[in-house]
Amino acid sequence: QVQLVESGGGSVQAGGSLRLSCAVSGYTVSRSWMGWFRHAPGKEREGVAAIASDGRTNYADSVKGRFTISRDNAASTLYLQMNSLKPEDTATYYCAGRTRASWWYDFGSRWSMAGDYEYWGQGAQVTVSS
Repeated sequence: QVQLVESGGGSVQAGGSLRLSCAVSGYTVSRSWMGWFRHAPGKEREGVAAIASDGRTNYADSVKGRFTISRDNAASTLYLQMNSLKPEDTATYYCAGRTRASWWYDFGSRWSMAGDYEYWGQGAQVTVSS
């Protein structure tokens, strides 16, 4: 049974930092593609960052230089370090996992497509106040 469980959300003032964790069970993190998405009220869900099975990473322009995605293969855990947080980062953050190594899948161009991910966590709320 696959489970993705996020933790680490909370409330912080602008300029502060938070680290989200996503504990994965049921598949091997190192052989998967993992991503972080967020959904704010009144906005569409957007891809924030992703890490490929070979370690390549991609980020949304809005978070480049502030957020860092990483994984601990031994702990089967995905992380999102968020620094210099802004009020517009307020959202529910979800981790997602893709295990299918389809021949057509191009991480570089598809990393932010939510429909390509098979498994999802329950979400963690991040609130940034000004």
